[in-house]
Amino acid sequence: MQTWDALMARRQVRDYADTAVDRGLLDRVLEAGRRSPSARNVQRWDFVVVTDDAVKVDLARTWQGAHWTPGAPVVIALIAPVVDDEHQRLSIEYDLGQAAAAMMLMATDVGLGSGQSSSRDQELARSILGLPADRYCSKLITVGHPSHRPVSAITKPDRRPIDDVVHWDRW
Repeated sequence: MQTWDALMARRQVRDYADTAVDRGLLDRVLEAGRRSPSARNVQRWDFVVVTDDAVKVDLARTWQGAHWTPGAPVVIALIAPVVDDEHQRLSIEYDLGQAAAAMMLMATDVGLGSGQSSSRDQELARSILGLPADRYCSKLITVGHPSHRPVSAITKPDRRPIDDVVHWDRW
């Protein structure tokens, strides 16, 4: 798939087939996250790949909006260092957003679905994932084969019209 095709096909998937994800495809998704842009190239991230069903169920308890994540064959937890400085914290979250987008776009590129969720209860996330106290779980990315609709171009996206979004030279 070409980049444009992947962008046109990317969607939030919350319902997955009960099919394992090929390790080679998963490695490509993870490599896309590893290679994503990072402010000053400091790469303040780690990825915890979760395939154990019981761990996925526990992870879903870290935020009420993550209740659907155990249905995915793979959940990737995006981990970052805890920092006190607001500027650094925002920079880290920006980098994690880029890593998440790169992974989700790569998943689409290789024919997999993906979805994202937050993780709010950090003490629970640390306990489940065995994270040290100086790390937190920012996001959960689910990856797998969509159960109903294969990955393909979305011909009528539910998006604001381009002329409402793009402003030239001034607002």
